[in-house]
Amino acid sequence: MIIQIAALPLFVPFAAALSHDGRSAGERLSERAAAKKVAIIGAGAAGSSAAFHLAQYAREADIPTQIDVYERSSHVGGRSTTISPWDYPQYSVELGASIFVEVNHILMNASRDFGLRTATRTVHDDEGMADLAIWNGNEFVYTMTDEGGWWDMAKLFWRYGYAPVKTNSLMKDTVGKFLRLYEKPLFPFKSLSQAVQDVGLVEVTGLTGEQFLKNKGVADLFANEIIQASTRVNYASNLGSIHGVETMVCMAANGAMQIEGGNWKIFDNMLSSSSSISTHLQTTITHISKQPNGTYVLTLPTGDTKTFDQVILASPLQFSNLVIDPAPAHVPDQIPYVNLHVTHFATPLKLSPAAFNLAPEAQVPQAILTTIPATESYPHNGTTFNGSPGFFSISILKSLINPRSSTARQEYIYKIFSDEPVSAAFLSKYLGVKVTSDEIEGKADPDANVSWIHHKLFQSYPHELPRLTFEELKLDEGLWYTSGIESFISTMETSALMGRNVARLIADNFVGGKDGWGVEDTEERQRAFEWKYGGLQQPAGQQPMHEREGVH
Repeated sequence: MIIQIAALPLFVPFAAALSHDGRSAGERLSERAAAKKVAIIGAGAAGSSAAFHLAQYAREADIPTQIDVYERSSHVGGRSTTISPWDYPQYSVELGASIFVEVNHILMNASRDFGLRTATRTVHDDEGMADLAIWNGNEFVYTMTDEGGWWDMAKLFWRYGYAPVKTNSLMKDTVGKFLRLYEKPLFPFKSLSQAVQDVGLVEVTGLTGEQFLKNKGVADLFANEIIQASTRVNYASNLGSIHGVETMVCMAANGAMQIEGGNWKIFDNMLSSSSSISTHLQTTITHISKQPNGTYVLTLPTGDTKTFDQVILASPLQFSNLVIDPAPAHVPDQIPYVNLHVTHFATPLKLSPAAFNLAPEAQVPQAILTTIPATESYPHNGTTFNGSPGFFSISILKSLINPRSSTARQEYIYKIFSDEPVSAAFLSKYLGVKVTSDEIEGKADPDANVSWIHHKLFQSYPHELPRLTFEELKLDEGLWYTSGIESFISTMETSALMGRNVARLIADNFVGGKDGWGVEDTEERQRAFEWKYGGLQQPAGQQPMHEREGVH
């Protein structure tokens, strides 16, 4: 179902002007500003975006700034990671944060400005294979054959009546409210809880998706079969254990794209966009100490220390071994995260029709989402739960030629989301052939039925349970935190938005002191920065799947 939301162009140019003493605001600000040092811990979407935007804001305000980004892993991008089937470097598939879409303004604008190309997808011998179907453990309740063409739409309305239209309207209303967070006067926001309230979404985050849809009169059949399939593939959650905003985000799911070679290239380009940014990979920060003068001393793996004016924690504190001494004024709560098993494997085989109660000659769809029967109970307390289907989704990502086999052969690269590790028995059932333990463990020869496999357990995103308040983004004077936004909406884009938001607040802090712009009036603030944000472009949707950003 193609969903379009009206474009919201936002251009806010500010003309440079001279103050009453004949000097520009930028000159006056530069004179009084010493070089500012900022540390960012985490080079994922939030950390990269914070560095990128802070470098821009500081340059526009003529504030000398040094930004050091510390990442404990060997790559930037955090959740956005690629792997190579058969360990063949010419091939890559997304492991974590797989896609972004046109509603993702920061990612869209960055990929355009950096000149990054979007990837194309090819599937070998796909004749007769439907694009997508929803499986409830017994039957396919809905099948899409033509990428949302007229016949698919006819079937949708025949089965679900007016519910798709009503849901689409609710989705557009929710996304429209969310987009206000990109604009003045809400941007930059100092409190996410207040911002969510200001845009009118706290009533939606306070309800489960099930409650929200029922209150709005969306038919139970559509909610259970279509919407729940979307919340399961995107957030490994059933409708009774995910809040209403995240439910609506899942329904804005068209227009997906990837960057050729990996979405991590967006964040790599962000970090290499300015000489004021230095990125330190495989560098784990173990200790942060606040000094009496308000600065922060970071302890590096070598034992050396470095002093910063501001520090941004750009990954969940609860997954780090970071010691902050003394404890900040506010310590983030520990919250439950989804344990998601992500399995990629290569095989020349299509999925077995018998596994889906189909006739032997039938073709199984390329992507299978799942739901559970309305009568099936499940935990509502933040427990990851496949239910009777046994998995959240199985899909063909692409076809590739196996470079390791004795004779070149086309193989399908599959991706499975599940709440337990994929076993030999599981793949044997769904491929219709014997799969050995060696194949599951990646020890099989390259001519085997499963010629390559990759297993990964992610703490992928929070259990998006209903809540009325969200984590503070300012933990102490000069100490910032981006991960609180994940309990509101967990995507690459929203993490990038929080990084941009914190960058704006820090830039404001540098110009006007800890209370913001201090004595500078709004007009002078505008002249000093000459700030503009280019083009919110035709939003379309969101279909997130995230790995945890690198923790430190």
